[in-house]
Amino acid sequence: MFDMIPFGRHKEDAFSQLAKSFNDFFNDDFFMPLKNSTMSFKTDIRETDQLYLVEAELPGFQKEDIDIGYANPYLTIKAVRKEDNSVEDNDQHMVRRERRYGEYVRRFYVEDINEDGIRASLKDGVLSLEIPKRPQTQTRRIEIQE
Repeated sequence: MFDMIPFGRHKEDAFSQLAKSFNDFFNDDFFMPLKNSTMSFKTDIRETDQLYLVEAELPGFQKEDIDIGYANPYLTIKAVRKEDNSVEDNDQHMVRRERRYGEYVRRFYVEDINEDGIRASLKDGVLSLEIPKRPQTQTRRIEIQE
């Protein structure tokens, strides 16, 4: 049977699809190197009474590629992936590159932590950090005598 959508809508849909395709082309990762030089990665952060737990997705990285630093009050995680320029066959040309190379950096503002107690592990492409908090000092209430 015939389509139940009015005729005028087909024009809008066709134009919308064309506009979307045009927009997708210019927002595609092909232009990513022009947008910025450092890239980011996704993290989950949880907090307990004693520590912060950070899990960062870094698939394909080895522990030698990851640098973790703390300069009060910023915790920085930097991972560097170097581009492999070796070509086995000179007849092969890169048509599309979706795997990204370069620096991946995240900085987190954290205060009152025990930086000497930070522990890190890397398993299955997930970097896990345990960041212990400094013990809270108890404030003492001072009563006014007079």
